[in-house]
Amino acid sequence: MLEVRSLKKVYHGRMGGIEALRGVEFRVGQGEIVGLFGENGAGKTTLLKCILGLLSYEGEILLDGEKIHRGNIGRLSFATCEHSFFPNLTPISHRDFYQMHFGCFRDKRFKALMDFFELSMKTAVKNFSVGQQNQFEVIMALCQGADYILMDEPFVSNDLFNREDFYKVLLGILEPEETVFLSTHLIGEVERFVGRGILLQKGRIAGDITTLELEEQGRTLTDYVKEVCGYRPDRVNRALEELTQR
Repeated sequence: MLEVRSLKKVYHGRMGGIEALRGVEFRVGQGEIVGLFGENGAGKTTLLKCILGLLSYEGEILLDGEKIHRGNIGRLSFATCEHSFFPNLTPISHRDFYQMHFGCFRDKRFKALMDFFELSMKTAVKNFSVGQQNQFEVIMALCQGADYILMDEPFVSNDLFNREDFYKVLLGILEPEETVFLSTHLIGEVERFVGRGILLQKGRIAGDITTLELEEQGRTLTDYVKEVCGYRPDRVNRALEELTQR
């Protein structure tokens, strides 16, 4: 289980401190597929980077009751649109590097996903398009052999058809013990894929609900997020009225 307790993160600058996370608490069990949602600046990327130890923070982040350290960090993998691969290496070289450092590397899955995305094994990753680089980033996160797979807007620059097909493939290849924690703005696309949604708003948990609960209530995940965030359906009409007034 991944457990976050009283997590706080403050960015310090010349103008003072900015609270990015304010007492965030939640648990994610193994095998869950959880969506992390929120407006720009809500704290989603900061939260994922804190979990991975890329940022300092106050509070606790535990993996099966233990703090995350060098001995268990390999149970976490990360796919980000900021990219964490070695641009001058080919996918084959990446595979060799991962196999050397991660004993549970999923080679069969790696080959299948490379074929699915039609990516060249022998081309330096820096020569891929941005969309292809994002695809490769996701492939490596899924093949590392981690128990918890964290993704931050992994489908940027990928077309709708690629994204929809990938959701289906992902559901088909995940093992029961693999957990996915996915940060994205594409709520409508992933609501059939995730089993639970956590909503961040101004650095705090504003909502946490399963898709089963929403189904029983006759609501969609999109409806829920709009409601919690206070979305005003009349904002477009009001803006148009103001813009068209003479």
